[in-house]
Amino acid sequence: MKILVVDDDRDLLELVAFALAQAGFGVVKAMDTRAALATFDAELPNLVILDINLPSGSGLDVCRAIRERSTVPVMMLTVRSEEEDLVKALEIGADDYLTKPFSPRTLLARVRALLRRAGLEAGDALAAGSLRLDLESHSLRIGDEASIRLTRLETRLMQLLIAQAGKVVSAERLLAHVWGQRGSGDRQLLKQLVHRLRQKIEPDPAAPRYLHTEPGVGYRLGAD
Repeated sequence: MKILVVDDDRDLLELVAFALAQAGFGVVKAMDTRAALATFDAELPNLVILDINLPSGSGLDVCRAIRERSTVPVMMLTVRSEEEDLVKALEIGADDYLTKPFSPRTLLARVRALLRRAGLEAGDALAAGSLRLDLESHSLRIGDEASIRLTRLETRLMQLLIAQAGKVVSAERLLAHVWGQRGSGDRQLLKQLVHRLRQKIEPDPAAPRYLHTEPGVGYRLGAD
């Protein structure tokens, strides 16, 4: 499980990163808006911890850009005098906030709660039925079979479908999670990605056992 931490206070950044690493999370860091988005795109983290006040822009700008790209959980770091900015952050898609100063114990509790609400657990794998997705190695195991290597895009698609196993996930939500704004509205991209994934994981791609199409709506993961 990988977490992106963004803060221009180096001491706080290192403290948060250390607490997360000690708890078993992978951590990537950034100290300004440009580095935050570049790191997000390169690393595809499972959760973002984001300070509102950043050099060369605002954490609000980063939050907005992340939400255009993905549904990944975002936790804002604030100080008590930033209530108005906090309200804005929640309105544009932040999922939670933590007021400075805070203890590492409180931070970890809030992080784990956010991951649970997002259908993720603290660890590097997601599971549904006989399917187990390893987010770190980008691989999928079905029962006792050998692991199947996935691309980053295939991993992001399976991540959301496994988290919502048995439920229909709209094409729009899948597009936002996998590609962000860049894939917005292009269902053909999603159709091609599902087709390639079926070739890898389905015993008979023409009669899918796992990746089911819900016509006009999206896709559903069937996991026995």
